[in-house]
Parts: sequence; structure tokens; C-alpha cells
Amino acid sequence: MQPDLLSRGAYHYDLPHELIAQYPLPKRDESRLMHLNCSSHSIKDRRFKDLVDILQPGDLVVLNNSRVFPARLFGYKANGVKIQVLLLYPSSAENTWNCLLMPAKRVKQEQWLTFSDNLQGLVYPDDEDGLRKIKLNCKGDFWQEIERIGHIPLPPYINRPDEQSDKGRYQTIYASQSGSVAAPTAGLHFSDELIQTLKAQGLLFTELTLHVGIDTFRPVKVERINEHIMHSECVEISTATAEAVNKAKREGRRVIAVGTTSVRSLESFWDGKNLLDGNRWTDIFIFPGYNFGVPDAIITNFHLPESTLLMMISAFAGYDFIREAYEQAVAKHYRFFSYGDAMLIEL
Repeated sequence: MQPDLLSRGAYHYDLPHELIAQYPLPKRDESRLMHLNCSSHSIKDRRFKDLVDILQPGDLVVLNNSRVFPARLFGYKANGVKIQVLLLYPSSAENTWNCLLMPAKRVKQEQWLTFSDNLQGLVYPDDEDGLRKIKLNCKGDFWQEIERIGHIPLPPYINRPDEQSDKGRYQTIYASQSGSVAAPTAGLHFSDELIQTLKAQGLLFTELTLHVGIDTFRPVKVERINEHIMHSECVEISTATAEAVNKAKREGRRVIAVGTTSVRSLESFWDGKNLLDGNRWTDIFIFPGYNFGVPDAIITNFHLPESTLLMMISAFAGYDFIREAYEQAVAKHYRFFSYGDAMLIEL
């Protein structure tokens, strides 16, 4: 019996806790790669560095160059109670950010939090869909202070405090535009050596920017997934990137999207015939039934049960094929989620 693909429960799967990666591997490109070919319905177990044998000269690889900033701050109320603040994105008001507070119930009224001798924040009591606003007052350079005292916001399924090594490893090697609160994790597997080898083989690379936001931390709560509302994330696609993608499409060369963030960006700027350039917010939600316009292949990680990301790749490769691949990944002890292994899906 065919499952109801608009039901959230259709995207549930059982995952042993020990398969959730808590640390990255010592070498980025040594992670495992599950290679799915949709046309031949084949699944092969490879290493990420095997991309040199799989991808083809002329393929255009699209990377998300967003950089994770140390967005998790620990502040104290006047009475000494510790409050965790996760900065998400700037508000329209000067020096004001939208944020998450933990525990939010301990901050019921407008009050100051002290993060360091140089940084304080005035938290407002209004609550919009779980978000709060905080006005930050910094002595000296704000970003220098954030880099000094902030913590890398590791996902909640990584059951440990962030460490110094996470500032480098929870970051792609090509990250350059600060603004994400979670890494575009498919790109974590690329090493400098691998990228240089692929370029030498005739592959082309281009970049876009999507700053990963709140939906990374939020589950789908509605039973009917078509009723789920995505929060907006800011995307920037340069003229050079738009031209590179459009040229590849005209010439029949493949576009390889690295990560679901790159997919969302490309599909948000696709007008049906061409990729547009510019800078705007997107709330696109891709689930089965969606017709893709740009990518011919996707490099991605393994995603949480019932997540919008699992729904997206199910739309790309087909629900049954992804279901089969995930069952194999669990059986073969692939490492899951942000610091886990990767998947290449080719149409």
C-alpha cells in the first residue's frame, strides 16, 4: 500500500542513537558516501573522495559559502540566573536581533542580560512564534566580541558542549560570508586537496550564499506537511553564479548542488527558464510532488526523521528509493546528521 506522502508520519524512520555522529572524522574527505543513481536504481557504498571517479568534466558544482558564527551566548540576569541566547538574524531595529532564549520562561519581562564586561543585551517580553528580540549594547567591536565569547551552536542531537575544534570543523573550508546558525553540512566533507583535484579534472565551481536559520532547529509539527510554514532565510546569488548555472543548463552540462541549502537557493531563483541573480528571502518548502528546475545531482548528508530536508530529497529521488537507501544506511552503520556521512543522488 502506497503511503500518504503528505503525511508527516510517512517520513519517520527508526535510528539507533549510536549512529548519530558526535564528532567529525579526522579527515574530511574520508567520510563514507552512499551513491544513489536514480536512472539505474543502484546504491553503492563509496568514500567521499571517490567523487573524483564519479563526477564528470564540465559538471558545475554549486557551493553555499555561508559561515557559521558563534551565535550561542550565555548571559546572566541581575539575580545571577543563567540564560542561553541563540542569535538568529538581525531585526529591523538598530543593534537588535531575533533570538531564542533557553529557558525562555525565566525571562518574562523586559530586562538586561550580561554576557561579558563588554556586552549586554536588553531582552523584550514580546514573543512571536517562539522568538524574542534582544537589543545588544557592546563596548568596542561587536563582531570581535562575539567571536571572543560566543559558542558554536552545535545541533541538539550532538550531546556535548562545543569545543575549540568545532570552530574549524563545524565550518566548510570555503565558508566566507558570516551569518548562519548551523553549517551547510554537506560541504563539510570537502577538503582543499579534493577540490583542487576536481578542478584539475575539469569540474567547475561556483558559490551562492544562504544563511541557515531557525528551521534547522524546528521539527514539522503539523500532521499534513503541506500545511507546514517555513521560516524565511536570506539568499544571495551573484550575477557570475547565475550566468555559470545558465550556461551549464544551455550546454547540457550537469549542475551538482552541494547541500539542501544550495538546492533551496537555486530553486528559489529559478524562473522556469533561467536562474536569476539578486538578494532576497526565501521560504520555499520542497516536498514530493515538486518539479525541480536546476539540479541534476545533490550531495547531502543523512537527515532527521520527519524533517523538511528528508522530504526534499524524497521529492528529488523518489520516496521509495530514499526509504530503501536509509534502511541500508542504518543496516550498514553509516554515521548520521551534521558530523556524519554523505550521500550523492544522481538523476
